[in-house]
Amino acid sequence: MPAKARLAILISGSGTNMAALLYASRAPSCPYEVVLVASNDPSAGGLKLAEAEGVPTFALSHKGMDRESHDAAMDEAIRASGADHVALAGYMRILTPGFVRSWEGRMLNIHPSLLPKYKGLHTHQRAIEAGDTVAGCSVHLVTAELDDGPVLGQTEVAILPSDSAESLAARVLIAEHQLYSRTLADYVSRESDPDWIVAKVGELALALPETDARPSHGAPGWRVGGAKTGKYFAYVSIHHHGEEAIALLVKTSGADEQAALVDQDPELYYLPKFYAPSGWIAIRLDTGRTDWEHIADWLHRSWRSVAPKRLTRFMDIAAEF
Repeated sequence: MPAKARLAILISGSGTNMAALLYASRAPSCPYEVVLVASNDPSAGGLKLAEAEGVPTFALSHKGMDRESHDAAMDEAIRASGADHVALAGYMRILTPGFVRSWEGRMLNIHPSLLPKYKGLHTHQRAIEAGDTVAGCSVHLVTAELDDGPVLGQTEVAILPSDSAESLAARVLIAEHQLYSRTLADYVSRESDPDWIVAKVGELALALPETDARPSHGAPGWRVGGAKTGKYFAYVSIHHHGEEAIALLVKTSGADEQAALVDQDPELYYLPKFYAPSGWIAIRLDTGRTDWEHIADWLHRSWRSVAPKRLTRFMDIAAEF
């Protein structure tokens, strides 16, 4: 079973969405655990709840600090906790581009509207004034633009003729508590889904020059060099030959490097059956914590090891400019 994703939650107030995420994480089947609750307000009520539930906390007021310094301190605390995902739950700060980039694809937010409608504040009043019949909430990935990242999940909430912004907000909040934990669980679980893993590897492999996808002995594979003379530089092994893992197979320089990699990190690297004598190494992709930049580097290196010289020369020349 994949290790649980480690989640840091950022709050600025009472933390009701944080609490919903925390209590959902107590279910044995939940694919994430909360390892930190952090706030820009040391008096935030959600911190006391987290502490009472045995969750480590961190608080640092943003007052008197520039945005970059505060974000850097928050980032340091998050990384020290071992978190690999971040959930914004009523965190009332506009994050710096550098902070957002450092957590790209691993930071989520919940917003009280049906995005792309009503980004920013006063969402419920704006929906009522527009004459909308439904409002709702959205979970999305965080990008540099405010409330603009890809939407991962939404829930609609009916607007009643008698609704005020406050009464509508109260019902939307109930929907938020349901939606956030469910969407987050689905998102962090994707890296144990074989179809998602194959698609992600394929995206990276096919970004390299003159590559194509072609299965080999039932395993997804990627080649370079053309339809007739192409050579394989990567496979994904999905429990092949009785192995428990889902892994990427790539070329190494030989037996010495294979042994060094396995010795360095035996939980990540192993010698794949039948392929190891030809210099291949297996890199596990089913841990739930795959470093995709690391995988991209390995794919590029393996591609270079079998690509025609004209392609590698072209890549070397392009890298100089």
